[in-house]
Formats: sequence, structure tokens, C-alpha cells
Amino acid sequence: MNRDVALVLIKNVLTDVVPGADTAAVSQDENFRDRLEMDSLDFLNFIEALSERTGLALPETDYPALNTLDGCADYVASRSSVE
Repeated sequence: MNRDVALVLIKNVLTDVVPGADTAAVSQDENFRDRLEMDSLDFLNFIEALSERTGLALPETDYPALNTLDGCADYVASRSSVE
């Protein structure tokens, strides 16, 4: 999966987890958890949904890399080409 496809997928997962989320208002290097007012349960639901949609294992140690759209897109794109 390339980075652009990953970014679209991530935005779709975010809107599934946080209904009404305006992902267009989130800059790619901004912490989307803060911007979308996600609590820890919302973030875990996001991680679970992202894992299901991509087929990737997302270990807790990698969560810090998954707080921005850029970080998520880079992570998913780099892992999906390997796995």
C-alpha cells in the first residue's frame, strides 16, 4: 500500500471511530488525538480498526508513531510493503 492510499484509509478509519470528525481540518503533522478530542478508548478503537483494515499488527510500543496522519501513513505504508 502506498502512502497516499494509506492516508485515505486512515482518514476513513478515523471518521468511523469518531463520527463527525473533520479529518480535513487536521494537518498532517498535528496530533489528531488532541485535535479530534479522542480519549484513550477512542484511540484504542482506532488502533484496532486500523489493524483490522490493514492486516497489520500494531504493537503498543509503536503507538507513539501513530498520533499524526503523517506518522500513521508512513507507518502503514512502510509495514504493508514488508508484510
